[in-house]
This record gives sequence, C-alpha cells and structure tokens, in this order.
Amino acid sequence: MRMYDLIMKKRNGEALNHQEIQYLVEEYVAGNIPDYQMSAFLMAVYFQGMTEEETLAMTLAVAHSGDMVDLSGIEGTKVDKHSTGGVGDKTTLIIAPIVAACGAKVAKMSGRGLGHTGGTVDKLESIPGLRTTLTREEFFEVVNKTGVSVIGQSGNLAPADKKLYALRDVTATVDSIPLIAVSIMSKKLAAGNDCILLDVKTGSGAFMKTLEDSVALAKEMVSIGENAGKRTVALITNMDIPLGHNIGNSLEVIEAVETLKGNGPQDLTVVCMHLASNMLYLAGKGTLDECKSMVKEVIANGKALEHLAAMVRAQGGDDAVIWDTQKFAKAPYSYEVCAKESGYITFMDTESCGIASAMLGAGRETKDSGIDFAAGIIIHKKVGDYVEKGESLATMYASREELFEAAAKRYLSAVTQKSIRAEEEKLVYARVTKEQVEYF
Repeated sequence: MRMYDLIMKKRNGEALNHQEIQYLVEEYVAGNIPDYQMSAFLMAVYFQGMTEEETLAMTLAVAHSGDMVDLSGIEGTKVDKHSTGGVGDKTTLIIAPIVAACGAKVAKMSGRGLGHTGGTVDKLESIPGLRTTLTREEFFEVVNKTGVSVIGQSGNLAPADKKLYALRDVTATVDSIPLIAVSIMSKKLAAGNDCILLDVKTGSGAFMKTLEDSVALAKEMVSIGENAGKRTVALITNMDIPLGHNIGNSLEVIEAVETLKGNGPQDLTVVCMHLASNMLYLAGKGTLDECKSMVKEVIANGKALEHLAAMVRAQGGDDAVIWDTQKFAKAPYSYEVCAKESGYITFMDTESCGIASAMLGAGRETKDSGIDFAAGIIIHKKVGDYVEKGESLATMYASREELFEAAAKRYLSAVTQKSIRAEEEKLVYARVTKEQVEYF
C-alpha cells in the first residue's frame, strides 16, 4: 500500500476502505508518512468530503491510536457531554452534578481554554485546592463515591488527533466537517463512556457560524457515535450571545452555583435544562419530560448543589467557596464599561466579548500562558435590552488597571445598538438523533 495511491484515490473523489484508512493513520503516527503527504490527503478530504463509512473508519483509527479508557470499574451507566466551545459556557459545572444527583454517572475529561473560549478545567482550578489531575484509581473512586468527576485530559488519548490537528491548523483544513467530526468523536470514543451528548454551538461566538453547518456537523457526529455502539444525541444551541452573565473562571463557577440554587440567568438555566434532561434520557432514566422533571427536582431540593460540593471535596478542593461564593478571591480592580449612546442592543459579537475577557487575564493566548482566576466580565445588558447613554453595559475585573482600556474598547466594539429592538433568538435550535433532526 502506498500513500501516493491513497492521496490520488481521495483526490479523484473515490472512497477509501477501512484497511486503507487504518494504514494511513497508523503509518502517520509512526512517522512513516511525511507531513507533506498527509497535508495533501487532508486537502483532498477538504474538497471531496468523506462517506459515512470513511468517517467512522477514520474516527476509530484515530481513537485507537492511543489509550482506550476502560470505565468498567465505575458502576452504572456513564454519560458524557461535549461542547464545541463558546463564551460563558459553564454548562458542565451545572449539568454534571445535576445528572449525578439523578442517578447517572459522569466520568468526564475536559480541556483548558485557548483564545476566546473558556475551559472547564481552568474554571474548576479556580476553586482553592481542587485537583484536576487524578490517577485512574482516584478518578474511579470519586465517580463511584459522588457520581461525578471532571478532570483534565490525561494519558495518551488519541495521539493521532494531536498530530492531525496541528497539521490542519497550518494547512487551512480545520473547517472540514468530516475532519472536525473525526477529531471530536475520536476523543469521545477513547474516553470510554456509554452515551454521548453533543452540544454543538452555533453563532458569532462558536466555531460553526451557521445553523446549516452546525446541523451538518451534528448529524456527522451522531452517526459516528451510533455506528460505534454509543447512544448519541446532539443539541444545536445558541452562541450568538454569551451564555449567562459571567465570563471568567471563578466568576463562572459563582454563576454555576447560583444556577444550581435555582437563581441562575434564564438563558443559562434553559440550556442546562435541555442538556441535563437529554443526558438522563440517554442514560435510560425515562422520557425527556420525565427527565426534565427530575432535573427540576434535584435543583429545588439542593441535591445537585450537594453533588458539586461533594466532587469538589473528593478532588481536594475547598467546598466552602461553593456554599459561600463570597469566599472566592476577588480581583483588586474593577471598571464599568458604559454605553456611548442610547438604544437597544441588537447584536453582540460573542467572540470579541470572550477576547475582551482574555485580555483582562481570564484566558490564555498560548497553552503555556498563565491565568488570573479572578479576572473577567459580568455583563449587565444583553441583546434585547434598552440602554441609556452612560449606563453600565458590563463590569470588568482585573489585577492590573492598565488592562482595562484596551479590553473595554474591544468589548464596546462587540456591542451594536439600534433604535429598534431585535427579534428574540432561540436558545436551542434543534435536536439531532440517528432518526431525525427536530427543529424548535
């Protein structure tokens, strides 16, 4: 078998078989296929696409290129959730303890933030003492004891994906739906859960900017999951506006706690209700309506918050900040971002809002950058709100005053105001299963 022949076959629009895809992934990881040939193959995929069978074969080959996590040591049904990333997206901190409180198990490996999107691991590490690096035995023990554990990605999980993504990043082949699906689903399959819920973000703060592309990606990933023997559902959710009011690590944990108390922002609460009830549905806990009732119950009776605190304690964290969020360390400086004119907010460039938060120290530009856990933004006015000239749009927090000017300028550039109120956008656009796409 020659890589040259596989490149030509894909260039000509033909489908590769399982053995050919297995060969190119294995040989590339082994260093026997050079970057220039793999780049040519990726570009051929970009233009020619992949069949359902090819995408599944490539996902499985990438998943099996490293460790395959065996979660059989954890009792019960294990359900995972993956978000394609956004701004203010602290949903894992809310839905994981909710799902655990309802009797399913959440053994989740999450990532760190990079660029304008936040990372769940960074948010958790804003809790004093909490460890996101656990041994396999510790991880299993925490899940069996509390029903939930969220840790950083560890071990040699899908090494082929790391190599392929680095290559896609410099060859203009990142935004290929089959390749995105392979990248996400290879790691989800390697993580070993029984069921997978996919939260595919769409809009100005998301990687997928249009509903059409988001649905196409969701269908591709659901097909991969189901064909690999995992119960899989995707929700298409709105990322045209930051989710909730808080952007920044400890600020987002505080908002997650408020949501678990039943006091969260309406948009965040609604999205989390959909996500948690679908996770419980996948775990076989009942119909969607029954699962939604269970979610409401564990928020109302405080059990969901108790599960978050229990996980924090089990992972070495100080759960005092969960019971009293005033105990989180505060940023020494704050700054009000005020409206330059009166009018309705009709649009927010969500990516720019995330970048503004990162500029305050809440995010990282490179993987080695440090993070200021207390830095970030609390949004006071969002799309649909009327704002008077001089009224506060948001409050910024940072450890250095000189960071405010540039960040505030970036935030103001993200907000569009007009004299007429914009139509209200949906929070959840669609639900994608193996059988159908249901639009809301």
